[in-house]
Amino acid sequence: MVRVASVMMAVTDVEADLGFMQRALELASRATMATSPNPKVGCVLVKDKVVIGEGWTQALGQAHAEVQAMRDAARRGIDVRGATVYVTLEPCSHFGRTPPCANALIDAGVRRVVAAIQDANPQVAGRGFSLLRDAGILVESGLLGDQARELNIGFFKRMETGRPWVRMKVAASLDGRTALPNGHSQWITAPEARQDGHFWRARADAILTGIGTVLADDPQMNVRAVTNSHQPKKIVVDSNLRICPSSKMFQDGGATVVYANEDVGKRAVLQSVGAELLMLGNQSGQVDLKELMLELGRRQINELHVEAGAKLNGALIEQGCVDELLIYLAPKILGDGAGLFDLPEMSTLDQAKKVTFHQVSTVGETIRIVARFVV
Repeated sequence: MVRVASVMMAVTDVEADLGFMQRALELASRATMATSPNPKVGCVLVKDKVVIGEGWTQALGQAHAEVQAMRDAARRGIDVRGATVYVTLEPCSHFGRTPPCANALIDAGVRRVVAAIQDANPQVAGRGFSLLRDAGILVESGLLGDQARELNIGFFKRMETGRPWVRMKVAASLDGRTALPNGHSQWITAPEARQDGHFWRARADAILTGIGTVLADDPQMNVRAVTNSHQPKKIVVDSNLRICPSSKMFQDGGATVVYANEDVGKRAVLQSVGAELLMLGNQSGQVDLKELMLELGRRQINELHVEAGAKLNGALIEQGCVDELLIYLAPKILGDGAGLFDLPEMSTLDQAKKVTFHQVSTVGETIRIVARFVV
């Protein structure tokens, strides 16, 4: 009987750990659109299987999740000494805009730290765990790690490769047409899908488009349909500086124009309306897209949202710059018209770009597909 009881207690403890970590992940998701370039982190403090404090990462330069949770416990009048900490990412161990969270937990006298995943930042990468263990705190890692990584997929991509997670959004008819032969495309999808698309814009650090889209549609390329505390940076690929200085892209804070061929006069005019000019040309006289991705990584862009035409879409895919497709398929058949991607002609099916369906759902009457390229 004693043996059975101990097994049941062990199962109960595991289930409790799982539930508290799931709650920490829910809290972390509240930081979406607010913390970049920092990761989104949630934290739950527990004593005797009772939650005594909760927190999630605040805006850049403000308190991290662990400190927020300890402040929450203090507001409740509860001492955190001896508590278990459930946190979705390894506590930081370096001085950045805020002091190290690992040190704060040590000073607070917590007993145990359960982290979902190790931090990919080279400044941390296990050092936070080592600090905690050296202070006599029990440390466990790996619980719901896949979910924690997914929540911060752009942060992990940038830390591991130096490039952002690139999500390409396209809206099309059921037969894969993004516009009629005359170029008319507003609106293929329903309002619900367009609003959903703005949510994906809002969670990104930057929005990328091409000069073809700017000349055809003069888009604002900002977030309007959802409430957001910040506007993503705007970037346009324009090899020959054809963009007009009166473009809507420049109306609310300017944009970065990435070009390949110098024109001092055009550059000066664009700079006069607040545009940033970034020259990244290749030997073909086109923008070097791979180098652009590395530059965006250096600028701490975690997630890049692409809304462009078939030409730039195809070039980005062909050069291996895209991680994920966000596809909205409307219940319409248009026949002839513009396609999704301009890619080189293939002679065998083995040459096809392979993806996996990560999510398939409906938004109103529209099918939403999130597909990831197979590496």
